[in-house]
Amino acid sequence: MADLAVVGLGYVGLPLAREAARAGLAVVGFDVSTAVVDALNGGRSHVDDVSDADVSTMLDAGFRATTDGSELGQADTVVICVPTPLSEDDGPDLVPVRAAAGVLSRHLRRGMLVVLESTTYPGTTEEVLAPILEQSGLKAGVDFNLAFSPERIDPGNATFGVHNTPKVVGGYTAACTQRAAAFYGKFVETVVMARGTRKAETAKLLENTYRHVNIALVNEMARFCHELDIDLWDVIVWPRRNRSASRPSTQVRALAVTASRSTPTTSAIAFRSSSATRFGSSSSLKRSTRACQTTSLDVPRTSSTLRPKRSKDQRSCCWV
Repeated sequence: MADLAVVGLGYVGLPLAREAARAGLAVVGFDVSTAVVDALNGGRSHVDDVSDADVSTMLDAGFRATTDGSELGQADTVVICVPTPLSEDDGPDLVPVRAAAGVLSRHLRRGMLVVLESTTYPGTTEEVLAPILEQSGLKAGVDFNLAFSPERIDPGNATFGVHNTPKVVGGYTAACTQRAAAFYGKFVETVVMARGTRKAETAKLLENTYRHVNIALVNEMARFCHELDIDLWDVIVWPRRNRSASRPSTQVRALAVTASRSTPTTSAIAFRSSSATRFGSSSSLKRSTRACQTTSLDVPRTSSTLRPKRSKDQRSCCWV
């Protein structure tokens, strides 16, 4: 028996498995890639934030990777961390989520906790995941616990990881929320309980959109300052050096907190997909949500431009 089975051993699933193993949980990792599984069982990592030494330590603690879906049925908790890339119709591609749920449904046990961490649109856990899992004959919220907890991995961040980044959880029922919170509380410092899966899914959507808006704003300021031969970083850090401007300092740093990384995600796309389904599609909605996907690849940079340091408060500023 395993305490945890992680489905999808990528940049989200593998750090999660590592942190759970560090806390003393018996962890098994499931992935459809034989190459990934063989490498991990051989002590080799394919994820930048997880070293070969980390994998070796995990193996010593009892971790193992597998392509055998039947092993999911031996776990008390299953966390789905599969990717949701952009689909051809500009929505999140839920094929990996459906496939993972299909495998799990064949081995689902009464009393199990299932958590989805993959970024998606509000309603996915209830409308997509639950029906597939219930093909097992078990009912969500009655026979097994179901929850959504958005992944908040920041690749390359050596300061904040799974252990010290607040974890949002929202359950199919109140009891499911409590069960998920108790699970994550074993290896995460702060667990925030949302009022349901849709609230937790929307929290992730808001956080990603907030980041994209900040990136777009700072990009415009970077271009403006570049044309005037002004170093934007000097503009950002100056209030920090002026003790009489502590409040502006916080505001300016919040605007730049994520400007140094801008990986496009499915957040804006997911919002458009969900909103179009419930409120009808419009050209203005499409324009506004596409704007949230701005990247900073074409922004002129100097050695000091757009490289702010983060604090714990800044990391969680969207929750204020």
